[in-house]
Amino acid sequence: MKKIIMFEGDIETQGYFSLQMKKQFEADGYEVLMYNFEKEGNSLSKMLRFVERGNTVMISFNFHGLTESEYMRDEEGNWFWDDMGIPCINIVVDHPYYYYKFLKIVPENYWHISIDYNHDRFMQRFFPEIRRGPVLPLGGTKLPDEELVPLLSRSMDICFTGNYTPPENFHQYMARQGKEYEEFYHGIIDELIAHPYRTIEDVCEEHILREIPDISQEDLKETFSNLIFIDLYARFYYRGKVIAALADAGLKVHIFGDDWSRLSLKHPENIIDHRPTDSYGCLKAIADSKISVNVMPWFKDGAHDRIFNTMANGAICATDSSAFLDKLLIDGTNCLRYDLNDVDSLPERIEQLLSDPAKMEAISAAGYRLTMEGQTWAHRAETLRNLIESL
Repeated sequence: MKKIIMFEGDIETQGYFSLQMKKQFEADGYEVLMYNFEKEGNSLSKMLRFVERGNTVMISFNFHGLTESEYMRDEEGNWFWDDMGIPCINIVVDHPYYYYKFLKIVPENYWHISIDYNHDRFMQRFFPEIRRGPVLPLGGTKLPDEELVPLLSRSMDICFTGNYTPPENFHQYMARQGKEYEEFYHGIIDELIAHPYRTIEDVCEEHILREIPDISQEDLKETFSNLIFIDLYARFYYRGKVIAALADAGLKVHIFGDDWSRLSLKHPENIIDHRPTDSYGCLKAIADSKISVNVMPWFKDGAHDRIFNTMANGAICATDSSAFLDKLLIDGTNCLRYDLNDVDSLPERIEQLLSDPAKMEAISAAGYRLTMEGQTWAHRAETLRNLIESL
């Protein structure tokens, strides 16, 4: 396979990830066509001229090109990809239970790529009929050297890149089926908040089996797809808690994301709201910050690109961890690691680090080496190359 179709023009971040891998694929000798959903008619014409049967593969994020589009799947359910003999490699950056309706209609030559090892185990258990590729944790992107500011000269001490949704927004989904269901959902959420190292699926299954001991595996699988709001509730609860702990302790936090004005704070004046930006804008913000905060979106055996974006651009990553990150991150050596069960200690630890320039520079340098030696999107492209060649 020497030709690759990738996608842009829909979800900006995922298009940006694709463009980063495209650079490495082209360096490795592949031809890459970027299918742009904002110019679909033109993209389709280009793709039809580009495709070479037996020599083309498509790589997507989150089922781009794999939904029931009039261009990709006809009224009888036949896929363009199957008709042309094109293998489909799909990198899914959320938990599989977000995408059941798409998993039911995948093309014949489909490969599912998880970004978290727990997600991969879930696929193995509940979708054993679907072929899986290597687990591919999200990678980092480095700006050109001329766009990087020396660490101690950066204008922002602390930044966070990402959006916010108040957890109470999800109460409507808990209450819509009555008080009994509402109490059931709150029981799951309370367990997750008390034990944030646990996965959503483990806690949900435990509570479901308590109520329905003889539930079938198929019914259990379907139930997970109705509990997505619990995942969102938990991730935004802790995202808000971490940022509130910093701001209310007197630290100035520069925010690049949407809806942070809705976070309840004792000291809202400590949030400097720069409003949302795109992937490049987030990288620019990190490259002008000394510390970039990450709160994992409940990936308990994977990574988020914020971590490696931070390290690749010379900032210090303050993050909670995961089973995957436990093998890479060393607190005080290449990052500042905190525990979601002890968020209140984070402001003091950050203040101490900001007062120690030599230690900051040492952590920054170690984090940079870690990422550039194996955790960029170029490295992820190299991993996928092995799968492509095997096809």
